[in-house]
Amino acid sequence: MHEPNRYQAVILKIFKRHYRRRTTTFEFERSEMEDVARELRIELPKNLGDLIYSFRYRTTLPAEIKKTETKGHEWIIEPAGRARYRFALSRISRILPRADLMAIKVPDATPEIITRNAFTDEQALLAKVRYNRLVDIFLGITTYSLQNHLRTTVQGMGQIEIDELYVGINRKGQQFVIPIQAKGGADQLAVIQTRQDLACCKEKFPSLGCRPVSAQFMDDEVIAMFELALHGDHVKILEEKHYRLVPGDEITEEDLKLYSR
Repeated sequence: MHEPNRYQAVILKIFKRHYRRRTTTFEFERSEMEDVARELRIELPKNLGDLIYSFRYRTTLPAEIKKTETKGHEWIIEPAGRARYRFALSRISRILPRADLMAIKVPDATPEIITRNAFTDEQALLAKVRYNRLVDIFLGITTYSLQNHLRTTVQGMGQIEIDELYVGINRKGQQFVIPIQAKGGADQLAVIQTRQDLACCKEKFPSLGCRPVSAQFMDDEVIAMFELALHGDHVKILEEKHYRLVPGDEITEEDLKLYSR
């Protein structure tokens, strides 16, 4: 069975096991994916988390599940503790780059050996953000990469992973923790991951201000960056900028005059 079809068959079966009319949330165990796969005679990957990841970032839920959504809401799959997940009917919220925003040219400081040998779009994006100090430029503070692909546990959520974690300081001495969410290729930025990042920073770094940042490759390798915040139960975009990494001689006098405004 083709991968998207087998993933959809498993998640649909789990949904039907728990969903009742007017239900807005329910939880299920990670082990249910294995039980359902055996029942349907479907072979799943060893990394069961890939099934959940797929529906968060790559593909939509099956049409039968989408039909149960109410106006302005959609089903999301959240972590609900160790080896547990939660289906929740949540207000629709998208983190999508604006098509009409100008891309700011930045001299490309990425070492060629890094560009040539990065394995994935996400790796390449994190490297470009790091070597070109785009977090500093975007937030207007001095930042330092603390750890990438941080795996940790958060109370009530279980295990989570942060793509890269920065710490930073502003000119007044205020310190920050900056979780970075990076997506390349066809993967989409996810509100769920932002919620996880915020919960992690609140638990692990209670004395630091948390400023979640998301980055995504657009067409022509323009990098879209967002600063996000939680307003009630909803993730909102505070700031969005687009950056194009170019050789220094491609930044013209006209560009500099435009940026000086």
